[in-house]
Amino acid sequence: MILVIGGAASGKLDYVKSLGYSDSSISDGFIGEEPVVYNLQALVAKDPEKAPGYYDELVGKEIVICDEVGSGIIPATREMRDAREATGRLCNRLAISADSVIRLVSGIPVKIK
Repeated sequence: MILVIGGAASGKLDYVKSLGYSDSSISDGFIGEEPVVYNLQALVAKDPEKAPGYYDELVGKEIVICDEVGSGIIPATREMRDAREATGRLCNRLAISADSVIRLVSGIPVKIK
């Protein structure tokens, strides 16, 4: 599995598409049959308590794409803080298991792992 992370509008989706994936192979904000999961942070935000349970399904995907959530302004509401915490913890677990971790910075992929 490849974990692709980066800030909002950093070029994550364009990068993954440059690897040969099309819209039909990408699920957006949910875990489907597609080999790529995009917007992991949106999935977790729906119910942060379920985040640990997504691990087994996600580690079996080809690519997981998530906004970086640990930088920036601290969210104003408890719900938003819980979602950010759950997303960060899930990404930590995924990064450990990932074959590769790529961070997008201004559209430039930087291999972390």
